[in-house]
Amino acid sequence: MIAVLAPGQGSQTPGMFEPWLSGPRAEQADSAANLARWSEATGLDLARLGTTADAEEIKDTAVTQPLIVAASLLVYQQLLAALSSAGIGSGPPADTVAAGHSVGELAAAAVAGSLSADAAVELAAVRGREMAAACALAETGMSAILGGKPEQVLERLDELGLDPANRNGAGQVVAAGELAALEQLAAQPPERARVISLAVAGAFHTRYMAPAEEALRGYAEKVEFADPALRLLSNADGDVVADGADLRSRLVAQVTLPVRWDQCMAKLAELGVTAVVELAPAGTLTGLVKRELKGTRTIPVKTPDDLDAVIELVREHSGSQQ
Repeated sequence: MIAVLAPGQGSQTPGMFEPWLSGPRAEQADSAANLARWSEATGLDLARLGTTADAEEIKDTAVTQPLIVAASLLVYQQLLAALSSAGIGSGPPADTVAAGHSVGELAAAAVAGSLSADAAVELAAVRGREMAAACALAETGMSAILGGKPEQVLERLDELGLDPANRNGAGQVVAAGELAALEQLAAQPPERARVISLAVAGAFHTRYMAPAEEALRGYAEKVEFADPALRLLSNADGDVVADGADLRSRLVAQVTLPVRWDQCMAKLAELGVTAVVELAPAGTLTGLVKRELKGTRTIPVKTPDDLDAVIELVREHSGSQQ
């Protein structure tokens, strides 16, 4: 069984669109036209931001979130075009699982057929804009904690009034909250743990994002959500989401709820996933899978050449299902 994963904020790199905007697959998938349409809808020059903008400009939450979702979906559209050209179907195998980390869940929802790609990018732009505005209301941030015993890490966060905003598995927890408390965490980390400050604007996936959740709810209510055609995992608990209305509620609530990527990976194992494909900007999620789900085949799609490995994987999977 194959899983398609979509990364979240922090995975962006300058020039990440560059390899995806030329060549026969880009033409076949109408990548330039799609990107132009998404730029008009979001009010952002996504083509420029994804090719010539520097790291400082694309780390702005209002820019980063739609940029990452657009990158993942550009790549996914080219993958669909490549599969069609190879004569092995117009979409992923029916038993494919989709999942995304944080804002990547919007791209995963589009992969699963619940949202159009246009709606996913537009929702990401609203989400990013409103979360950036919420970040300006308080001096908050996030820090990654690597290693340590999980119970001791969570106990230390509770002592400092910090939230475990991301529980990523593979020995990684991301703490979020007030900057002063994060400084205390860095000065006195849990035993055998390392603390790394993250370059983000505020405490995502915590109560500090409540204004953004409310604004996103008002927008999402106007967006059509279909029932997912593929199995789609929720960040909140790793459960499979089968209902479009439920997915809408979960995507809105996700803004203030912790990301439970550890539970998503546990569900991948439970479902019998043997290979994962991470859409661009790829690398982070396949790294976590390698450490947590040993023996699982991983394909981080970083350039168009990587699509050939995905095509071969789907061909092998389709052959084994016959």
